[in-house]
Amino acid sequence: MEKESLNHLPAKGGAIVKGPVSTYPELERAILVGVSRKGQQQTWSMDDSLQELGTLATGAGAVVVDTITQQLDRPTSRYLGRGKLDELNELGRKLGCTVAVFDDELSPTQQTNLEEMLGIKIIDRTALILDTFARQARTKEGQLQVELAQHQYLLPRLAGQWSHLERLGGGIGTRGPGETQLETDRRIIRRKIQRLKSDLEEVRKHRRIHRRRRQRSGVPIISLVGYTNVGKSTILNKLSGSTVTLAEDRPFSTLDPVTRRTMLPNGREVLVTDTVGFIHKLPATLVAAFRATLEELEDADLLLNVIDISHPNASEQSQVVEDTLGSLQLSSKAKILVMNKIDQLNHSPDVLEAVVPGFTTLNGSSVLISAKKGWGIDKLRTIIQEQLVANL
Repeated sequence: MEKESLNHLPAKGGAIVKGPVSTYPELERAILVGVSRKGQQQTWSMDDSLQELGTLATGAGAVVVDTITQQLDRPTSRYLGRGKLDELNELGRKLGCTVAVFDDELSPTQQTNLEEMLGIKIIDRTALILDTFARQARTKEGQLQVELAQHQYLLPRLAGQWSHLERLGGGIGTRGPGETQLETDRRIIRRKIQRLKSDLEEVRKHRRIHRRRRQRSGVPIISLVGYTNVGKSTILNKLSGSTVTLAEDRPFSTLDPVTRRTMLPNGREVLVTDTVGFIHKLPATLVAAFRATLEELEDADLLLNVIDISHPNASEQSQVVEDTLGSLQLSSKAKILVMNKIDQLNHSPDVLEAVVPGFTTLNGSSVLISAKKGWGIDKLRTIIQEQLVANL
């Protein structure tokens, strides 16, 4: 295995593109690491989960040079077994890796142990998602929410920042001063978290005021929900006739709720809100930090559950959305299943069930559309109108 011959770049649809690493000299070289548990039922396959992780890593500015996987009976303090860890260490040196990206959230102990044994940057899935959110946050609210999640993630890991003192083997600077600085840092982080929570509480109050105004107006509220990068912003633009909302082919292009007015076929005015997308293994810190944003879903009269029907993991992505809505106590909300991107299918709609098994068993109305091409948008308006009549 030659160092310059390996370079695995995740491509849309799950394919792997290979090319020489030297083509991307400015990027960090990353190796992806994943573990599955014996006897544990998994909705996502290891390969699919690592493909998504690779897409996130590539978006963050890394080039994925290889992957390491292992099946274990139980978690370990080093995430991997000793033999596989040695293999990872050797492979990382051979390929000139600068970062190892792990497909789960590492405990502080696991992260410290891995840093000591591998000697390179260690990033887990949660840190990578937080980094992606931080790069996409454009408004003050979005930045506050991401910063809170980052500080909550950092707090239990502060001890690792001082591990270099322990490796000095005793003597001056390895006892009191280090511990004092660690405690100081903890107090600073805790105060920062409290301030951010206070600032976000003000945001929640303002959002509640605006929601009450919308409710008093009697205008129905419709919220778009779905996996990240399924085309929610494009649908909002098509429904509202607006091009103000950013619609990009990248994860988490929308972090802050965006609301637009649109008209139904019967002339009734409704408000449509785009919200942050979900993802596999979404960190609990992010769900908590984005509470003010996700509360927009609670007051919606109707949810448009958007699915990228062309994606090879459409069923798994749909399950992630259903599970997340369940955790937010929103499973009973009236929903329309919006199957987007049919322009990218090589199958006719009448064989959809064979292409993506199980979708026809989901509750609620459904519609096939291509927001990019404008196909099915009028039908979507009609189904929204019918659902509102039935539920209001």
